[in-house]
Amino acid sequence: MVKSCLILCFIALLVIQVRSDPADDQEQAQHPRLQSSRDFEALDEELDTRFWHDKAQSILADKLASHRKLNENRAKNVILFLGDGMSVHTIAATRAFMGDSNKQVFFEKFPYLGLSKTYAVNERTPDSATTATAYLTGVKANYGTIGVNAQVQRGDCVTNSSTHVQSIGQWAQEAGKWAGVVTTARVTHASPAGVYAHVAERNWEHDGEIISSKCSPDLNTDIARQLVEWPVGQELRVIMGGGRSYFRDQSHHDETGVSGLRTDGRDLISDWQEIKKQQGAEGKYVWSLKGLKETDLSKTDYLLGLFDTSHLPYHGDRRRTHYEDAEPSLSDMTETAIKMLSKNDEGYFLFVESGRIDMAHHDTNAKKALEDTEEFAAAIELARKMTDEEDTLIVVTSDHSHTMSINGYPYRRQNILSLAPNLADDELPFTILSYANGPGFDDTYSSKDGRIDLSHADTTNADFAFQATVPLSSETHGAEDVGVFASGPFEHLFTGNYEQSSIPAMMAYAANIGPFAKDKINEQ
Repeated sequence: MVKSCLILCFIALLVIQVRSDPADDQEQAQHPRLQSSRDFEALDEELDTRFWHDKAQSILADKLASHRKLNENRAKNVILFLGDGMSVHTIAATRAFMGDSNKQVFFEKFPYLGLSKTYAVNERTPDSATTATAYLTGVKANYGTIGVNAQVQRGDCVTNSSTHVQSIGQWAQEAGKWAGVVTTARVTHASPAGVYAHVAERNWEHDGEIISSKCSPDLNTDIARQLVEWPVGQELRVIMGGGRSYFRDQSHHDETGVSGLRTDGRDLISDWQEIKKQQGAEGKYVWSLKGLKETDLSKTDYLLGLFDTSHLPYHGDRRRTHYEDAEPSLSDMTETAIKMLSKNDEGYFLFVESGRIDMAHHDTNAKKALEDTEEFAAAIELARKMTDEEDTLIVVTSDHSHTMSINGYPYRRQNILSLAPNLADDELPFTILSYANGPGFDDTYSSKDGRIDLSHADTTNADFAFQATVPLSSETHGAEDVGVFASGPFEHLFTGNYEQSSIPAMMAYAANIGPFAKDKINEQ
């Protein structure tokens, strides 16, 4: 009897030990076995081994074919597409937003991909000003500065022109090519300003901002004035985006009755038009989609389109607020710019920015960020169809990342904007997309009740602020590398991992312009 009891006790102890094995508990926590989604149906072909082998073989064949014959034509045209704040996570989430993780955002089909390091000279996590200087001029600089080298500190009231660095837009102009800028942000904002401006402070978009910084607008020329008056900006054949208020004085009203922001009594739009007349050129200014559509590009030498007082609307908001008929989309502006610049037989350099991906991330409005990324990809697809891979290099990249991540264990085709299927340890749901910090903290924690139950929240609403761990009024940038995608002449140069400041060098080499033209490289 005692022997039987001992045996039973020993077995019980073994069962307890098996049940509480820490390794098993850890494995279950790290890789939970989730209940299958009743909404998910596997594609028949994905159940077949042959499907995956055939797919891999097709991808391999494409790669082998592209390596057999490298495209080493000289690039007549170069188009740089910049997704502001478009992290690798943003691209992956956009695939899911498009319907399935097996989708490809258009530029992911480009044959060559690399990663660029985005740090500033004085900061690990950069901003759009210092990165614009890097990917447009080939020089890394300090946080918050544009078009100057790292000898200039942010906010320096007086800078020496010897610290100014030239952009690939200037190299193109000096080679007889035309240059243009398209953005959904203000045309004076940090990214587009990198093409033509040189300032110690990115916020100096109009003279009032210089005065607010306790610097002299007589000794420091604001970004809007540089665009209109300085050589590179003055010779831009296409300028399209937002920011009308930054070009007019507070006493002046624009076409919609909104007053300007300047304090110097200037109307720089009128000044731009007058400069074109003095040049004997046909300069066309438009402020609406209607005006843009009515413009005869064959009779236009220079095009200035300022379609909003500040930034253009988010792409999704254009539909939701019926702005589609009032202001152009990124695709509309891209198409017009290419048609305009293609009139030059010597070719062109075009900078196209989707500026509001970044702004949506700062607000933790993930849906708006993904909508703008999808439209960004559509504009790139349009550009690739309008141009020839044999003579037009298209490079797609980002300036920096953001803190958004894709987490939990969502089902394969589950709405990326929804809640994860597994609950947290507190038995409350959490969003598939979340941020390390930002205003979404208010949808995450309550000082009274702790973590907020989102079971009945509409996380697909465009204004929903996705969950964030740390409370900040504006979510921060991230510091990790960003993708670089290339298609066209010398596309193969853009593979590997490299400094962000290498991007304009590779583009210039492909086009044989500037300090990185082939003959100048050979001299070194």
